[in-house]
Amino acid sequence: MSTKTLIEEITPNEVSHRINKGKRDSIIDVREHEEVAEGAIPGIHHIPLGELEDRLGEIDKNKEHILVCRSSARSGRAAEFLKSKGYKVKNMAGGMLDWKGDLDRK
Repeated sequence: MSTKTLIEEITPNEVSHRINKGKRDSIIDVREHEEVAEGAIPGIHHIPLGELEDRLGEIDKNKEHILVCRSSARSGRAAEFLKSKGYKVKNMAGGMLDWKGDLDRK
């Protein structure tokens, strides 16, 4: 039996719909700087996966956070790590590969 924590997922369409309705979700993009420069969901908080543990102080434990990466693998690891630390998280299934909404280019 796996000890892997079950992480709730949210689809890119659901995230886009919530943004379009004016919901100010906390979206944390864990991709590398070069990846985010190519395009990111508007309003994200960028914390590369390798910096996550050192930057926990930037993440509000009282809010739910949506984790994003290119394909949802790294964000899944980030979500598991944050959940183990007591954070409320969801992983965006399919990652930016499945994102059809607006992009900010940094």
